[in-house]
Amino acid sequence: MTLFNAKSTTDDVLAGVDLSGKRILVTGVSAGLGVETARALAARGADVVGAARDLAKARRATDAVRAAADASGGSFDLIALDLASLASVRAAADALHADGRMFDIVIANAGVMATPQGRTADGFETQFGTNHLGHFTFINRIASLINAGGRLVNLASAGHRFADVDLGDPNFDAAPYDPWIAYGRSKTANILFAVEFDRRHRDRGVRAVAVHPGGIATELGRHLSDEDMEALVAQLNATAAATGAPAFEYKSIPQGAATSVWAAAVADAEAVGGRYCEDCRVGAIVEGDGIRDGVRSYALDVARAQALWTKSEELVGERF
Repeated sequence: MTLFNAKSTTDDVLAGVDLSGKRILVTGVSAGLGVETARALAARGADVVGAARDLAKARRATDAVRAAADASGGSFDLIALDLASLASVRAAADALHADGRMFDIVIANAGVMATPQGRTADGFETQFGTNHLGHFTFINRIASLINAGGRLVNLASAGHRFADVDLGDPNFDAAPYDPWIAYGRSKTANILFAVEFDRRHRDRGVRAVAVHPGGIATELGRHLSDEDMEALVAQLNATAAATGAPAFEYKSIPQGAATSVWAAAVADAEAVGGRYCEDCRVGAIVEGDGIRDGVRSYALDVARAQALWTKSEELVGERF
């Protein structure tokens, strides 16, 4: 079996893979990783459905996806999905049910990072509401449309190391708001959601996995100043120096999307189900401070995952 690494690209990972006849949903296809993920999958013959909040922007950003689909015999369609609005989330899920076609893979790629303090349309803290609760509601509503043997890939981050979820104060009603703590909570939630979704659906062959794409310069960093990014990279390098790891390097967008498509279409389901992956491999449990390789144990805690699921159902007002 070919071993991939941090420098592998989407085309490296999918070399020789035929996805003809596979139907794949990717959220966040208006920029960056989402566009590249959709392109790489469409280029292998998949029928890709891209979800985006701003459809006009998504159409402009996805010319290469349509070209790849046309060349391979696949297809590409867009649907509207604003993860910061449960009304939009429910409408998108209803539309997919009305269409009735099944999916083999769902990649929950969309997200925001280190935003100023704010609230979603439903009053949730922006990052937890968008990154976790929006996807939690959307994916659970379309779970019956995922074929047996299918797969869910949740985009998480090494940023989960900033913070565990806070089930007692998810919206920072009591604690002072910190954009990185909020981001960390939301990314931990993305991993825990994959853990519990995997537990609930693996008996029918549907597996879920969380992935860290790596550090990539994309629109995700739109809320950060140059000084913010320099401080973050300095922190990454300090951690690397303390642990004997190499200095931080940005990945290209095709390298960043590689772990998503690897986990979705290449990796063994049993090996990655309920796990956290990075650099096209399963990440080890690594404790300690700082943003670094590996996953904190709290993000894979089964009881924590079940508690988050229950709290999330309470917050969105639905049982799944």
